[in-house]
Amino acid sequence: QVQLVLSGGGLVQAGGSLRLSCAASGSIFSILAMSWYRQVPGKQRELVAAIRSAGSTNYADSVKGRFTISRDKAKNTAYLQMNSLKPEDTAVYYCNMRVIGGDYWGQGTQVTVSS
Repeated sequence: QVQLVLSGGGLVQAGGSLRLSCAASGSIFSILAMSWYRQVPGKQRELVAAIRSAGSTNYADSVKGRFTISRDKAKNTAYLQMNSLKPEDTAVYYCNMRVIGGDYWGQGTQVTVSS
């Protein structure tokens, strides 16, 4: 059974930084991509950043230049370094792992940015 465990959320002032981690465990064979999504109440979940197996990345326009996605293949862990945080970054952040045959989701972690 595959599990994704998130850590690193919390409360930070505007302009501050947080680092999220997503550690995958279980029977993992071929990871195609790992991604971070976020969701605020009443809105659809949106893609924040993704990193593919070959290392290519993409970001939402709203976070380009502020957020960086990375991964440690040996640890099956993805990271999201979030700098220059803004109040509008406040959301529940989710980790997604795409493998051949489907997707896995982490439980979500709250990020709150105060003004």
